[in-house]
Amino acid sequence: MYQYHTLSNGLKIILSQRPSRVAYSGVYINVGSRDEQGAEEGIAHFIEHSLFKGTEHRRAWHIQNRIDGVGGELNAFTTKEETCVYASSLSEHLERCLELFADILFHSTFPLREIAKERDVVLEEINSYNDSPAELIYDQYEELAYEGHPLAHNILGPKRNVRRFTPEMLQGFVKRNYTPSRMVVTVSGDVKMERLVRLCERYFGGYEGHASAVDRSARPSFNPFERRVNRHTHQKHLLIGCEAPDVYHKDKAAFSLLNNIMGGPAMNSRLNVAVREHYGFCYSIESQYVPFSDTGLFYIYAGVDPDAEEKARQLIADELRRMAETPLTLAQLRSAQRQMAGQMAINDDYGMNEMQSIGKAYLCYDHVNTLEEMKADLMSVSADDVLRVAQERFDPARFGTLVYGNGNERR
Repeated sequence: MYQYHTLSNGLKIILSQRPSRVAYSGVYINVGSRDEQGAEEGIAHFIEHSLFKGTEHRRAWHIQNRIDGVGGELNAFTTKEETCVYASSLSEHLERCLELFADILFHSTFPLREIAKERDVVLEEINSYNDSPAELIYDQYEELAYEGHPLAHNILGPKRNVRRFTPEMLQGFVKRNYTPSRMVVTVSGDVKMERLVRLCERYFGGYEGHASAVDRSARPSFNPFERRVNRHTHQKHLLIGCEAPDVYHKDKAAFSLLNNIMGGPAMNSRLNVAVREHYGFCYSIESQYVPFSDTGLFYIYAGVDPDAEEKARQLIADELRRMAETPLTLAQLRSAQRQMAGQMAINDDYGMNEMQSIGKAYLCYDHVNTLEEMKADLMSVSADDVLRVAQERFDPARFGTLVYGNGNERR
């Protein structure tokens, strides 16, 4: 069972108490790349890198050594809507993790010399990313699907912005958006709630909550499109997608199940069987469902042999149509539900995954369903629910399609 507490300044705390010598801890902040303004595009990610470069109390080396020195790991990531700093350590070192989180989130100074070095690191990250069509295609797709809206922002940002970020710009963004009332401290491990609350009071309780600059009132609209990007590649990369339910939508469970049936991680997904196993047209094909706070995306990605593009696209269209026209039998439904329930349990068994999933869920819902509650929601989905959401979403006129590469560099 999950245990909750909220400090007087609005900071939320969630604990999953489990027998383990390792404590997985993190802080989720409800701000991401969609919350950047104007020339700030890319700044949320740049700050995530730069939080480890110096505070009022520590230099960069001391920050790195604080967790690494006791055998733990410290890291961070940025998404469209969240920033997360997290660590794994022995349970006895949880306090040093929480103290360090508070230090870097509220006292980072972003030293100019360190920022200059990190700028080069991020620019190389962008170069590396641009060399990977299978990753680049997702951001290019979102730029087309949400053109004109902040959700279209590439998380890494453009190089011109990265080159001109200053310590003052970073500090300004942090002061506007890093407030306890938009944060969740999340822990999975053999920790008592009383101790966790006491530590959070000690290290986070002294900071006042304030209204954030985040404004997500402008709801994005999905723009169907057909686009080709001509690049010399070994494969052609396809990304086909449509709008999907947001994170609060009543159809989220049904659509999650539909996505798992279509192109989830199992080898028996419909897309994998139809395109890879039957015809060998691709090495990798999968679907993803990404729910945001006010919209969602459903993707199908495939890296295909250049000569098989049209055949692969037809097979994908056939599977989408079959999903929207033919209801699941009771046996198919129960098999899909058991498979997804098993995947959820296996994922939840790793403390790092659990810590991150409950932190994000608490950030969104102010409550987290247990694994049994999530399984009950999944098992309550009917074949009619799956058919209805497929019919509502899988209209060919509502899809966007991006084809990246020309396959001219085949070995």
